[in-house]
Amino acid sequence: MSILSRIFARSRKSKLTIGILGAPNAGKTTLANRISNECGNGTPLGEVSPIPHETRDVVALEHCTVSDQSGSLDLTVVDTPGIATSVDYREFQTYGLSRQESIERAKEATRGVIKAIQSLDRLDAAIVVVDAARAPFDQINWTVLGNLEARKIPLIVAANKTDLPEANTTLVAETFQSEIIPISAKEGSGMNELYGSILSIASM
Repeated sequence: MSILSRIFARSRKSKLTIGILGAPNAGKTTLANRISNECGNGTPLGEVSPIPHETRDVVALEHCTVSDQSGSLDLTVVDTPGIATSVDYREFQTYGLSRQESIERAKEATRGVIKAIQSLDRLDAAIVVVDAARAPFDQINWTVLGNLEARKIPLIVAANKTDLPEANTTLVAETFQSEIIPISAKEGSGMNELYGSILSIASM
């Protein structure tokens, strides 16, 4: 190991708690499960569903190991509920839920949004997952970014769902005017670049 590498290894944090945040159905839990499979013990952090707000509680997985030639990082991954500016129970009825089931899910989803915002206080860094297959001009994305920036939490913007033909990562980058990491949490593309960005944050 070179002198520069030894200095780099000493300066890097040995542990990091990173949250996965974003709008409902952006692919947050799919990404969390992918990281668990590749770097953790393989335990799923949650179920994946086309119905919005499937994740309605904050779930953490400790001791995921991310490594490079300079050493290893002990990562705690925090999967959070989708952040929304409003939750309409009638949306759930379009997926076949009864009126009462939809109302209960809307209540849980609303509580989940609050839990997601509260979870920011325990994070060292965050991955903001953006659905690259949808237009990124969404108030929710700006709400997430604004909350992180206000708390001075380092963040990575991951443009997810690059496996879909309609994905437009260039538009995501232009919208947020920042570097992004194009990924497919479903298929695993871009994950090495994402881990590299996480290691870079740990060295800040």
